[in-house]
Amino acid sequence: MLTALEVFTTVVVGVLVGVEFSVAFIMNRILDALPEDSGQLGHAHGGRMLGALMPFWYIGSVVLAAIWAVAGWHRHGAGLVVTAAGLLILSVIMSILLLVPINNRNKTWTPDNRPADWKQQLDRWNRYHYVRVAVLIAAFALLAAALA
Repeated sequence: MLTALEVFTTVVVGVLVGVEFSVAFIMNRILDALPEDSGQLGHAHGGRMLGALMPFWYIGSVVLAAIWAVAGWHRHGAGLVVTAAGLLILSVIMSILLLVPINNRNKTWTPDNRPADWKQQLDRWNRYHYVRVAVLIAAFALLAAALA
């Protein structure tokens, strides 16, 4: 049963990393290449869609890693899992403090009501997101290493 939890947790976190990596390095570049209004509307729509889903995915990843850490405390690699869980918690804290406030504003913007500095706010969100992606990749790598 523990092996199934380990694999499931690693897959869930791995797919989370893939989605967030895609947002950072693919989707945002596509949206930024669209004409200004279309790109901004795409960012707002993406913020609404992912803003509704990602809290469950992030918290679920933390819970799964914590269960793995507790259940597998006696096994080789437990320290890696604890560290990965800590990084996942850091990603949640970063999200709540840095990214969600910007996203909550962004998801309400339209071409008629967006602030003059909307691009700078999205750039700030992207910078924070790059750091969060790096934290998630590190957590995933630790979980994958703990499987060995």
